[in-house]
Amino acid sequence: MSTPPTAPPESGGAPAAGPSERRRQQRAWYVYDWANSVFPTTVITVFLGPYLTTVAQAAADEAGTERLGVLGWTMDPTALYPYATSLSVLLQLVLLPAVGAIADHTGRKREMMGALAYLGAFATMGLYFVEGTDYLLGAGLFVLANVAFGASVVVYNSFLPDISTPAERDAVSSRGWAAGYLGGALLLTLNLVLYLSHESFGVQEGHAVRICMVSAGVWWALFTLVPLARLRNRRRGASGAPAASGGRMVLGSFGQLWRTVKGLTAHPRTLVFLVAYVFFNDGIQTVIAFAATFADQALELGQEVQIGTILMVQFVAFGGALLLGAVARRLGTKRTILGSLVVWVAVVSVAPLLQTGSAVQFFVLGFFIAIVLGGTQALSRSLFSHLIPRGKEAEYFGLYEISDKGSAFLGALTIGVALDATGGDYRLAILSLTAFFVIGFVVLLAINIPAGIRAAGNEVPEHI
Repeated sequence: MSTPPTAPPESGGAPAAGPSERRRQQRAWYVYDWANSVFPTTVITVFLGPYLTTVAQAAADEAGTERLGVLGWTMDPTALYPYATSLSVLLQLVLLPAVGAIADHTGRKREMMGALAYLGAFATMGLYFVEGTDYLLGAGLFVLANVAFGASVVVYNSFLPDISTPAERDAVSSRGWAAGYLGGALLLTLNLVLYLSHESFGVQEGHAVRICMVSAGVWWALFTLVPLARLRNRRRGASGAPAASGGRMVLGSFGQLWRTVKGLTAHPRTLVFLVAYVFFNDGIQTVIAFAATFADQALELGQEVQIGTILMVQFVAFGGALLLGAVARRLGTKRTILGSLVVWVAVVSVAPLLQTGSAVQFFVLGFFIAIVLGGTQALSRSLFSHLIPRGKEAEYFGLYEISDKGSAFLGALTIGVALDATGGDYRLAILSLTAFFVIGFVVLLAINIPAGIRAAGNEVPEHI
């Protein structure tokens, strides 16, 4: 098996472009966050789960059975969407590092990001045609779209060191997250107007949902044109190396993945950061995933309150990402992330104390979550980018995404065990998530970040 060519050493380090060209590419980079964030916001968070479950139940009713058949496996209709989500996560665990390795070793990041983005966008548009009993079509398109989304984000993140100096990294990453929250919020607002007022538009509810989902795919596809037009590839494979076939390139990328994982032992602080990230990010993802269920089961709040809180969180998170980016420039990135984790512990600890039926208390809690939500994730991304050895950005961001996607089930498992042990008490179940933030805080606190950055061969920013 041939090894993919290694990028020339001189291609690493600070971006070669001047300040004006960097700002131009940074603005284009922000637009991809604006473009793709509508998929998790409109499709995953709000519309697809309930709609696909309804389609699956309709198929079961038509067949006169309580269970559905999927490739020889029978399941309850309500389990289709969770199983489809789990399958897409499993596929990402396998594929994302390979995508990163191929991006690094071919140097064709822009082309790969574009291909993956449009694969995801067109699969999302295809959800418009899911109706009646087309549950297999819906599940298949969702799995394809979610895998393409995650893979495109790996390549997108790997552009960060190419378009920003070490001193710019926190601000650029924070602005990208902010743009994503704003874009997701704007389209979701328009879609909720259509969905909640579908009768006045002369549209049936199911048709309104399908229009909302196709709009996310169209938005994703249209705004992706901006980064594809303005971002520039920087790294190329070694000149004169023979072109590898597609199959040999993929096999070589998995071999490189194994070498990357083994090579993490030479960068222990990078590895320990990933461990910290696995814990506190899993807490974040689980809070997001179960907030609506907590509002329904523990607080007995209606869907209107849940939707209103989702919209508020999107808009406030836009400002929160920028705010924490500014704080990081004064206090340092690590200190700011640690401070945000303290807020997360406080939020999760207070949640069980909320009064049943109090929409105001839930709304206030959502506000504090929004303040630290985008900033914690944006600053984690920029901090990790400093700990990556030169020329390995996409590969290491593949591992970073694995830490994100792969840990997603740990919090859900903890919630499930806690519910089982407490007889369905969602208040105590949510409280169990404090462990993720505390462990993440302690592990991150122990890392000597400047030493890790120097060991990776990178420049240590003034405020880190």
